[in-house]
This record gives sequence, structure tokens and C-alpha cells, in this order.
Amino acid sequence: MHQADCEQWRVQQKPSTCTVSTNFLYYITLIFIPLCAEVLGITRGATKAEVKKAYHKVNTPAKGDYYTDKVGENERAAADIKFKSISKAYEILSDNDKRDAYDTHGMAAFETGNPMDANVDVDDLLAQMFGMHGMNGSGGRGPGPRKPRKGQDEEHPYNVTLEELYKGKTTKFASKKNVICKVCKGSGGKDKAKPKECGSCHGRGMQQGLKAVGPGLVTQETVICNSCKGTGSVYRDKERCKKCKGDRVVEEKKVLELYIPRGSKKGDKIVLEGEADQLPDQEPGDIVFNLVETEHSTFQRAGQDLLAHIHITLSEALCGFSRILVKHLDGRGIHVKRGHGPVKPGSLMKIAGEGMPHKKSDLRGDLYLIVSVDFPSSEWLNEGQRIEKLRDLLPKPGNPIHAETVDEVDYEEKADLDEFGAGEQGDQWEDEDDEQNGQPQCAQQ
Repeated sequence: MHQADCEQWRVQQKPSTCTVSTNFLYYITLIFIPLCAEVLGITRGATKAEVKKAYHKVNTPAKGDYYTDKVGENERAAADIKFKSISKAYEILSDNDKRDAYDTHGMAAFETGNPMDANVDVDDLLAQMFGMHGMNGSGGRGPGPRKPRKGQDEEHPYNVTLEELYKGKTTKFASKKNVICKVCKGSGGKDKAKPKECGSCHGRGMQQGLKAVGPGLVTQETVICNSCKGTGSVYRDKERCKKCKGDRVVEEKKVLELYIPRGSKKGDKIVLEGEADQLPDQEPGDIVFNLVETEHSTFQRAGQDLLAHIHITLSEALCGFSRILVKHLDGRGIHVKRGHGPVKPGSLMKIAGEGMPHKKSDLRGDLYLIVSVDFPSSEWLNEGQRIEKLRDLLPKPGNPIHAETVDEVDYEEKADLDEFGAGEQGDQWEDEDDEQNGQPQCAQQ
């Protein structure tokens, strides 16, 4: 079947024109659609945004045309196949991990059960139908390794203060990374030079190595060849590129800009797409910064809410106050006015809308203030007639407690509540007949 014939079959959506089973047809469609540019109208190296745009463009008429009464009874099975195939193609192409897995392993990475005949070779079938070799679309089934579509990401921790998370931050920094050599365009050799097969891996680009998995335990794994860096071929010394010395890449300095949106939190990832090291035949990976929030001296954060401890005097706790209680993360003073009336130690005050900002929104969390009451010192009380004046001003004790027997006892001011209940261990019975001076007694003979 030629590609034009296949296209005509997919447009007509008539299963009666094909003799293969529906399950087999569905499997082949799933394999072929992500590889075909005309299905989603995109190129193989399309970005996520282009994939999403193309999917919505293709998917909208599919829903309208193939899931209404306009479709005949004999066409619904084929319509259902195409709709599921388009959805599957978008699911794979819009996810970096799934896209990498597909490029490396094909649909085998996603199918737990193979609905097609085990005797059918999908690579051979695609080659006969569309002139394609290999489910990764590489154009050949040679012994060379299948390159991953995207290079490795570089992850780094990045410390930020709570002030920076509250206000947002933009910073620039110098970065060193490997870029494809412009002289040899990533080939590693001089113009018109021809590489030879790598003697270490015999052109495969991969080697078998041993990996330790435990004490005295090793397992065999396939690793990239160190000699050819996975290409399967090398250049002679005199034929190597003078710029990159055959490495295909050179080091380059670049100034990058890091933007942290206001309202970000610890654990958020700031991604600089495509700024990791470059390798020929690969899309460069990303530089990923993991935000690490440093401890703050005043505020604690939970989600988008903030918590702070404030101190007020005994006079303010009884008579009220009107002053700045705390300095906010952006430098503003938070002024609170409260009338008279007792404020108990440990009371909680909530100020709505003064917490952390939500990302991409004007909403803000709340600010919670835990009140501590500072009592006057003994030195202040002992000056002049202050104790007598306070005793006259403050409320008197309630009705006294009457008891027939009264013991006057001493007390400790610096007691520790952790000692409460610790004396229980001293109530254990010790038998003096069984033990004397910590040693067991021997019976007299």
C-alpha cells in the first residue's frame, strides 16, 4: 500500500476497504499518526505550543463530525479509531517524558497488551507502506544507537528569601555550557573527512558495562561508548576539527536571566528551556532551578498565609493600642488599632489579605499574629508605691477558699513541665531481702 493510498483510506474512514482486524487497524493508526506530519499539521520538531494548537485545530472537527448523527452506522468504528488516535498522538507529543519514550521505544512504551499479531514486524510494515524504517523515525535500522530526542536536564537548588518570594525576583547570571561546534557543524571532523568505525564499540555506539547494585552484586547494563560518545564512528587525529578537537561541541559563556514570579514557594521549579548542554542530533535539555526557601526571622509561611509573633505590654493588653505591630516583607509597617479590653496571652489576630500573593492573581493570603503579653519587671514594680497603686486599681481576688487545715509550703518559680509525671519511676518496690548493696545474696550452706 502506498502512502497516497493510505491517506485516501484514512480520509474516507471506511473499514470495509481494509481486510485487517479492527484491533490491528487501531494499533497501526496509533503508531503511524504521531509520525505523520499531516495528521496534526506539524513538523517532527514542533514545540509544545505548536502541538497543542494543532491538536485543538484537528480535534474540534473530529468531535463534531465523527460523534454526531451525521456519521453513518458503517463509519462509526473508523471514526472512533481516528478520534482515539488523535487523542493518543496529542497525549504523547505534549509530554516530554512520553515523547522521549516514544522516540526511543515506539508505541511499545505505552501498550501493556499488544493487540496485533505477534508475527507482524511493525518496522517492516511501516517500511513497506510509507518508506519509513524504525518506529523512532530515524530513517534507518542500522546498528547505531537510538538517540534520545532530548538531552539531560540540569537541576540546581536555588536559595531564595521570603522577601524575594513575596515581591518576585529577576536576576542575571553567567553560564557555561557546551554548544555545537560551528566550524564542523557538530560532525567532529574536517570538511569532506570521512569517519571510520569505532574500534571500541564496533560501530554500535553502545557498550556493555557492569554496575554495582549492592555489596558483591553487579548487574550488566548498556552504556554510551566513551571513545565515540555514542556516534559509532571516530575521526583520525589529523582529520579532526581544529576547533572542537573532534568533540563536536565547544564551551561557550552565556548570560541567562532567571525570573521568579511573586508568590512562588519552596519546591517550585524555574525552567530555562533549552539552556542545558547541546549535543548533535539532540534537542538540548533544560536548566531547572529548584527553589529552596531560607528561614525568616519574623514570618512563617503555610501555603499563601503568613504567621508572626508580636509582643504588647500589659498596659496595651488592658487599655488597647494603636501602633505598627510588624514590618512586612515589602518594608511596609502594618498598623493595628485596638480599643480597650483585655487581650489574653496567646490570642490570635487575623489580618485578611496581608499574606503571600497568589501567582498570576491579585489574590493574597492572610496574616496571622500570635500575641505575647510582656509583664513589667520586678524592678519596675518595686519603685515607689506602684505595687500598692496597682493593687488598688486592679480587680480584687474572688471569694477565698476555706479549709480546716492549712499548710504553708514553699515553691519553685523555675519549674519544668517536662518533669511532670517523671516521678512515677521512683514508686517501684525494692525487696531488701533479695538484693543488698546492688548484689544478690547467696544462701547459707
